[in-house]
Amino acid sequence: MRHLDTIENLTTVEIEELIDSASSFKSGRYANYSTKHVALMFFENSTRTRFSFECAINRLGAHPYIFDISKSSNQKGETIKDTINNLCAIGINTFVIRTKEEDLIDKLKQIDFYKPVHFINAGKGKSSHPTQALLDYFTMLEKIKTVKNKKVVIIGDIKHSRVAKSNIALLKKFGANIITTAPEYFKEDINGAFFEPDLKKALDGADVVMALRIQNERLDEAISKEDFIKNYSLNMENFPKNAILMHPGPVNRDVEISSELLDSKIGITILNQAENGVYIRMAVIDKILKGQLK
Repeated sequence: MRHLDTIENLTTVEIEELIDSASSFKSGRYANYSTKHVALMFFENSTRTRFSFECAINRLGAHPYIFDISKSSNQKGETIKDTINNLCAIGINTFVIRTKEEDLIDKLKQIDFYKPVHFINAGKGKSSHPTQALLDYFTMLEKIKTVKNKKVVIIGDIKHSRVAKSNIALLKKFGANIITTAPEYFKEDINGAFFEPDLKKALDGADVVMALRIQNERLDEAISKEDFIKNYSLNMENFPKNAILMHPGPVNRDVEISSELLDSKIGITILNQAENGVYIRMAVIDKILKGQLK
């Protein structure tokens, strides 16, 4: 069986191949998987990631199917194993899964299903979001050509962010200098990244600045919104000259990033990320349907 579960499971060669494939799709490469069927099983709410995958599947000529949790047989007590077995018997062999459970995809990979199936991680728990890291890396390469020895600063809720963890796992493979900065409550020591609590020091000389979404309920636990904005929000005054601005979305305007900065030319890169997400997901699905990912 072939899957995309984590960035850690990909070699640098495989990542580079996915980037090259995404670039070729962006340049107009065509594929036709009209006999292939892909289910989108999102156990968490999502806008960008779900629509991006659905768009990617359609552009590849394959057929996407939205698994509506609220109307599914899971609500009647059916296990996910039995659900997937029945769906693969019907003819669906690729499953894009978003879940709060850290080990769901790992468990599914161990099951001997009715027919061979493929799983793509569209975000799991607090640990992993591989296609987001891939599209972020693709966007960085378009803007600065290489991340080797470049300073990449990640700001915000590091502890709860699967985006941060997957980005760090990828960027350290390619020699980036990764800095995280956050209030103490949001801090997490991650191998490959250096923590700097002072935003001004963290931003000094940055090539890439990535802000993370802050959930309001966690702000209440950690630090007041006013204090976060004062100490960690990005704006036209503190944003480093010549750096690129990134955010996985959705952005809380005037919390992580000021509206003035977001609506400036600097903020365009965040929309570039969304655009590149489709091409990266096309590349991942293309590789999986060809049986080229382990």
